[in-house]
Amino acid sequence: MAKNKLVAPVVKWAGGKRQILDEITKYIPETLSTYFEPFLGGGAVLFELQPEKAVVNDINQELMNIYQVIKENVDELIDDLKKHKNEKEYFYKIRALDRDRERYSRLTRVEKASRIIYLNKTCYNGLFRVNRSGEFNAPFGNYKNPNIVNEHTLRAVSEYFNKANIKFTCQDFEVALQSAAKGDFVYLDPPYEPVSETASFTSYYKTGFDRDEQLRLKKVCDKLNKKGIRFLLSNSATEFILELYKDYRIEVIQAKRAINSKGNKRGDVNEVLVMNYE
Repeated sequence: MAKNKLVAPVVKWAGGKRQILDEITKYIPETLSTYFEPFLGGGAVLFELQPEKAVVNDINQELMNIYQVIKENVDELIDDLKKHKNEKEYFYKIRALDRDRERYSRLTRVEKASRIIYLNKTCYNGLFRVNRSGEFNAPFGNYKNPNIVNEHTLRAVSEYFNKANIKFTCQDFEVALQSAAKGDFVYLDPPYEPVSETASFTSYYKTGFDRDEQLRLKKVCDKLNKKGIRFLLSNSATEFILELYKDYRIEVIQAKRAINSKGNKRGDVNEVLVMNYE
């Protein structure tokens, strides 16, 4: 299946991989049966590879709804996105919809997807962030001309989703990998181990992703390895992660930290790519 260059992420996501795609893709095997990605996020690697068969997952229901709607209702989504305004008062009105669960439940799947894309394009720094109640809480971004309706990209992604054999799931990462078998390939991009106590961006989902989850993920990687399933994992180059995966091949790369509330905290940072193959 020929690649479409217009297929690209439709939302900006904390930990997005656009900046280091060249580094990641050079380590991905040329042949694979089914591509698995249990922490899909913005989907930069998926959209770069455009595999013919994939199982993609994220525990964030709002995000997975976006992808399902893009596949099944792209025309209605584009029409709904066109109604949104890049105005502060309007932004907070739309953001507040999830504070009233009964009212929010009456929104259609298309309206929910449109809302999140709109908020993502117009909120400060394009950061998807929720509080402990699961309510979107990033502030208005004051951007002059945000690209709220990226019609060409939305249509290209929809076309890819419908041409390829892609299964969407919204569940725990370990469950999402249960059907993986030898010959498949798994790319793991979990919420990163924080490089400091104030550097965590795990609040993209209300449950977070703590060190216990990192340890559970390592056990999942060990299971994949025992089954002969190739995996590639991205994470921060902390002492904890380097020690945790010391028995696997580790490549240290440099990435730009694109999302941070403080401008002087953005810049080059060491990350690791961990894999169980040469």
